[in-house]
Amino acid sequence: MTAMDITIHASFLPHDDPDASLAFYRDVLGFEVRNDVGYDGMRWITVGPAGQPDTSIVLEPPAADLGITDDERRTIAEMMAKGTYAGILLATADLDGIFERLRAGGAEIVHEPTEQPYGVRDCAVRDPAGNLIRINELR
Repeated sequence: MTAMDITIHASFLPHDDPDASLAFYRDVLGFEVRNDVGYDGMRWITVGPAGQPDTSIVLEPPAADLGITDDERRTIAEMMAKGTYAGILLATADLDGIFERLRAGGAEIVHEPTEQPYGVRDCAVRDPAGNLIRINELR
């Protein structure tokens, strides 16, 4: 079997307040805004880390799919409120510095930088929509 030439281009995270999400990812995490598009009362915001133009996160309305029922929309809203709907794993060489920036920016802290029994040091926060963001320390 030969390896394929494939990369991860974008991941999607839901938002329920585009301005709060934009402020968090741009102003607190320091991500670049790559695109900001509105359509039919909804808004999609693409952000990504500086120096990594080929990797992005698309912040999207959580139930923009026309095939989703009202019950499914309610379930998604409930899961987002509990912080169990979506998440992403980031990594940095400066975990303590990033964590302090998140704390100063008012991020909801799930746990402070901790040496985990499975061999990584990480922290966890929630973004304004409740998405879990774990950040591993690169060693």
